[in-house]
Amino acid sequence: MTLRANGQPLDLFAGLYVRDFTTARGWYTRLLGSAPSFEPHDTEAVWELADHRWLFIDENAARAGHAVHTILVGDLDALVDEIAARGIEPSRREVYGNGARKVLYQDPDGNEIGFGDTPC
Repeated sequence: MTLRANGQPLDLFAGLYVRDFTTARGWYTRLLGSAPSFEPHDTEAVWELADHRWLFIDENAARAGHAVHTILVGDLDALVDEIAARGIEPSRREVYGNGARKVLYQDPDGNEIGFGDTPC
């Protein structure tokens, strides 16, 4: 199933609330390997992960720490190595019965970002 609006592909903005924007911006810059694509205001940053796919952080202490997102990638091992080279280690790793894998990271607020792959 592909969701479309008026026949056009939809954009996905997946968001995470954080307590301290400056700390979170630095952490996500290291995790994702680049500066934000744009910053709509002083306490929000947005990264373009792929065409029509965005991840954003926004400072909101009352709602921080409850997000869970998983991003599927082509070469999980290479990505984990790249992230480790930037000083961030996974909080845990999971392997499912069908061979799919997921590597989980927790930001300073407890939000969970997982990167996964699926068996060929």
